[in-house]
Formats: sequence, C-alpha cells, structure tokens
Amino acid sequence: MLVLTQKDIRQLYTMQDCLRDVEQVFRDNAAGLVHTPVRTAIDHPKYGATSLYMPSYLEASDYVAVKVISIFPENHAAGIKALQSVILLTEAKTGQHVAMMDASYLTVLRTGASSGVATKYLAREQAKSCAVLGCGAQAVGQIQAVMEVRALEEVVLYNRTIARAEEMEKILRTLYPDWTGEIRIVENADQAVKNADIVICSTKSESPLFDGASLKPGAHINAIGAFLPHMREVDLTTLQRCSKIVVDTIEGSHHEAGDLLIPVSRGEWSFDQLHAELGEILLGHKKGRENEEEITLYKSVGIAYLDTAVAKSVYELAKDKGMGTEIVL
Repeated sequence: MLVLTQKDIRQLYTMQDCLRDVEQVFRDNAAGLVHTPVRTAIDHPKYGATSLYMPSYLEASDYVAVKVISIFPENHAAGIKALQSVILLTEAKTGQHVAMMDASYLTVLRTGASSGVATKYLAREQAKSCAVLGCGAQAVGQIQAVMEVRALEEVVLYNRTIARAEEMEKILRTLYPDWTGEIRIVENADQAVKNADIVICSTKSESPLFDGASLKPGAHINAIGAFLPHMREVDLTTLQRCSKIVVDTIEGSHHEAGDLLIPVSRGEWSFDQLHAELGEILLGHKKGRENEEEITLYKSVGIAYLDTAVAKSVYELAKDKGMGTEIVL
C-alpha cells in the first residue's frame, strides 16, 4: 500500500488538475458510470462536530474509495485542525487496497473544483467581483477554483470574526503575489454581496447569511457550507429570485441540503423547482446560463465520487513519479 502525505499531494496535484478530474467525473456520473451510496453522517453533539463516511465506485477507471472526514470546529481553540480526513483507495479489479492518503487538502481542492466547474457554466463570462462569506479552510479552495475560471478583479471578504477575514487576505496575497486585484474586508454580509458577480457561501451557519434582495441581477452563488439538514446559508428570497438552482446530486440534496430542505418543510419551496444536477448541464442535457440577468445558484453538499476521482489521479501520479511511502500492513 502506498501512503501519501499532504506534502506529497501538494507537490503532485494542482487546482487545474482537480478541475479537470472533477468535471470529467461529473460527466461520468451523469452518464451512469458512477455508483455512490448516500454518505453516513455521525453527529457528536458533545463537541458540536460531525464525522462523515463517504464511499463510491468509478466504473470507468475501476477504482473504489472511501473517505472518512472529521469536522470539529472547536479544535481551533486547541490549535488542532478543524477538518481532518483520509482516503482509502482500492483497485476494483482485484480488491487490493493500493493507497491511503491524507484527504484534508484534497477535500478543499475538490470542493473548490466542484464550485469552479459550476461557476464555469453558470456565472457570467465577464464576472469580475467575488464575495466570500465565511473565511475558513474551505474558502481557500473556493477562491482558487473561481480564480481559474474567471478573471477576477475584486474579492470581498466577510467573516463573523474579522480576524479570520484578515488572515484570509494574507493567504490570498501569498498565493497570488502578482495578482493586481483588490481585496476588501467588510463587516456586513449584505454589503459583501450587493455588487458581487459571484457569491461564495462557506460557513456552518444555521440561518441565512444575507438578504436575497441584496443580490444584483446576473449574480451566481456557490453555496457549499451547509451540508446537514439543519444548516442554512441562503434565504427563501434567494431561492425565489433564482432562475436556475443546480445541485451536485439530487439524492444528496434530498437528504442533506438544509438550504432547500428547510423551506420545503415549511411549504415555501419544492424540489420540483430544481433545474438540474451539474452533470446534466455538462452533458448538454440541461442548459447553463442563458442570459446576463438571471441569478443562478449551485448548491453542493459534497459527493464521494469526487474524492475517488481525485484520489485515483493522485495515486497514479505518485506511482509515475515514484513518490510516497510503500508499507505492508
């Protein structure tokens, strides 16, 4: 078995690689070549935390993987990472477990890439301004992916704790030393979104982050933070103003997307109003953005086949370059 650390993966695998792999596996899933049970979530109320168990099988490449991810927000107080995860990769032809790898960095990459692919097909071509609501670890990948598919000139940061937004500004300046765009920190979420072409929601909020009336015509929203039924980042007004609401997986959204489940439970909205899964747009079965004025929303709860796809690529790159540590269990 090959063991790959986060350091190994950072040397091997880029956001560009991830965007390519994520777009392809979305296509494969829409074509019926992916098998993914709904993930199992185990809450830890004592710690305000969650553990997720996420298996999937890719028929096209004959790999199976399971990711185990822990999300423990209170870890920050002890100087421990809030998000920790590993992937076990299995070769489906023989059942051999061929790799174990750190998945924390890959989770940030593939979640970002999912939004990046959605942004590519749903955001305005000339989108220049991006508002980021929630400046935790996932936000880095979100911004990186959007920067790959749109020529941003402005990033507006909002976080309940302003110090976290200031930290994110430093990270972005380090990642993009030659980028000449503006980074602004604001104290109000409505202020952040009012002029944004692209809005990223990346929090664990249980109530809407902004008033949907604040969105400008033509805006696109990537809502990726609320991944459990009781969580919610966007309000009913936002849903009502959207001409297209797209999800990563319809099945997952029925189980976990609080942004949709809460208004459904109140009789305010219906899943019949969903436009498409992202893969349907990629295959041309459903339309992406059709004009400059429509507001679009991509709601992602995360799906295991993205992890299998990126783990497969990382493993094959590592084998090709002779990286990682071989162990015998």
